[in-house]
Amino acid sequence: MNAPTYIFDASEKPSLPLHEVPLVIATDETMQGYGCLVDDPDNFEIEITRWPAQGWRPVDPDSGDEGGWVEGTFFGDWQGDILYGRNEAVGGHYVLGWSTDPQKADAKAQSEPRTKVLLWHMNYHPDGGQLFFPLDKKPFVVPVALPGDDLNPDKVIAFWCDGTRGLYIHPGIWHEGIFPVHDSQRFSDRQGRVHARVSADIGQEFGVYLSVPLPETP
Repeated sequence: MNAPTYIFDASEKPSLPLHEVPLVIATDETMQGYGCLVDDPDNFEIEITRWPAQGWRPVDPDSGDEGGWVEGTFFGDWQGDILYGRNEAVGGHYVLGWSTDPQKADAKAQSEPRTKVLLWHMNYHPDGGQLFFPLDKKPFVVPVALPGDDLNPDKVIAFWCDGTRGLYIHPGIWHEGIFPVHDSQRFSDRQGRVHARVSADIGQEFGVYLSVPLPETP
């Protein structure tokens, strides 16, 4: 399977049926298993996964998890109908999705209200957790699924956050970048320095796009 290309014209993607993703309000209770909400990012520890053993001999317990983490600003920016993400922590730039059929999506002008994001891709990081803490106190949405390589659209939910607290996900949690409800939003992003990434092209694998709701209020 080829590694995905993250910057492209939306028209390069085909029209596909939509799979509706349920929206869940992020609370301390609903986040259990996925991660947690964070009030104080300065005193929050990112989980770093110990390097896996290659055979029956274990990795020494005082080694294999010393790579630490990196931090930078994650930007979510709407340009017309296209949602872009840029992650300074790892030097990433991505097309996250569209608010309408990619064959009709316009990067220069908004053609219809942004009530949803049509998501084409998800990934997870086996080496460490990831914290998104909003620098702009505005609502945002994050699609997630529990660990396991047998991802399918029915396993995906979307957390709606009101922007007053940060969102942390455990290592191995499927996700995509932050979806701002408004035109743009900035987040402090902290994640494992190794930045291993396992990807799934939803459109290619399942023949659908994930339709993630994007409401101002849930």
